[in-house]
Amino acid sequence: MVSATTADTPTGPIRRRLAQMGAVARLLGVALAAMWLIETVDTFVLGDRLQANGIQPRRVEGLDGILWAPLLHSDYWHLVANTFPLLLLGGFVSLRGSRYWLTVVGFGVVLGGGLTWALAGGGNHIGASGVVYTFFGALLAAAVVERRAAPAALAVVTLILYSSMFVGLLPQGRISWEGHLFGFLAGGAAAVVMAEPRAPKRILDEPPLDDPYWEV
Repeated sequence: MVSATTADTPTGPIRRRLAQMGAVARLLGVALAAMWLIETVDTFVLGDRLQANGIQPRRVEGLDGILWAPLLHSDYWHLVANTFPLLLLGGFVSLRGSRYWLTVVGFGVVLGGGLTWALAGGGNHIGASGVVYTFFGALLAAAVVERRAAPAALAVVTLILYSSMFVGLLPQGRISWEGHLFGFLAGGAAAVVMAEPRAPKRILDEPPLDDPYWEV
């Protein structure tokens, strides 16, 4: 008698993918809970003083805002506006696996935030919309660079739901359009770095459950 591990069974890759999506969902939940707790404390206890810790372009004291800015929001409406696309687009990206998701977020926070600090106009840039635009850029760029059915399908759904986000990339007052733009570009860069090579076309052969597209 030969025993088989879960990874050796046909459902192994599916279970592994579901486990990774669950891990990402928990990370998203923790991040959103932190955002709502911070906004509540800042609004009712600290008199909005935490908002000053955002990205302040080309100022040394605003450099650490690269890390804090995604957690800070101007008010509850700002936070609500970011919560749902963060969940949905972040969920789409999580379909690629936990390492892919973490890489995209890392690019958004570090590269997108760094470019905002270096190149944006003055002011104090806060909000998770930069990360939202990172997810948006990664989903669209993956379809272009990989030319595969799965990322193309995700890109189409993303455009159907959030094509209006392109407006946020245009110069305008009262919003950090630079943060949106650099987040979007950071997401595209992450998609290029993490792109899966196209497998040779197979004739009369169904792709296996552990197709490299879905691997971490």
